[in-house]
Amino acid sequence: MRKVDPVRHGQKRGEILHAALRCFVRDGFHGASTTDICVEAGISPGHLYHYFPSKETIVEALVQDSLARAASRFEAILASPDVIEALLTEIENTSIHRPEAQVLSAEALAEACRNPAFARIVHEHARAMRTLLVGFLTEAQRRGNVDPGLDPEATANVLLAIVDGARALPIRNPTVDIKQSTEHLRIMLTRFLRPTAVQTPPAAEKKRRTCGPLGLLKKRNEPRR
Repeated sequence: MRKVDPVRHGQKRGEILHAALRCFVRDGFHGASTTDICVEAGISPGHLYHYFPSKETIVEALVQDSLARAASRFEAILASPDVIEALLTEIENTSIHRPEAQVLSAEALAEACRNPAFARIVHEHARAMRTLLVGFLTEAQRRGNVDPGLDPEATANVLLAIVDGARALPIRNPTVDIKQSTEHLRIMLTRFLRPTAVQTPPAAEKKRRTCGPLGLLKKRNEPRR
């Protein structure tokens, strides 16, 4: 029995997945066939089935690879000097500035609406991604990088919705000002995620005591000179 070289096997598997990804971007998940993937990868159907028995298993493999990269990126973001800045850069690079992600995101949602098997894959990916994001936010809160008053689960849902919306933006409006939209996205998410000051600045506190209701009453009761 021939021994499988794990290095060559991994390389060929990666080549097939990249070929499939190109087909999905070009023809959609529904339009791309296993024959198209074989042609793109330069292999025979029998060779393809040695690695992936169906198109669904190819999609599942792409999802698992995506989740592994996301887990690695979250660890890198947590190790960054500015966690919020690193997270914003990651969101930009995986949404607004990545055309293939925009196409695949729209295609995945459309296919999930008509294909129950594909919907299961999409739901599992979303659930796993949400779990990763909740873990990231919880750790970032523990380290003081993210507002501790935010609920991690609700915040993860909001961030995923924002990423989906950011990916759809260039599709909805091809003439959108990407630079301006990115700047506004940064402002919005920074205000949303960054912790607020725990203590009131001394100057502001002094002004509050002087100009607050009690301070104003005190001033009114003071004899005029």
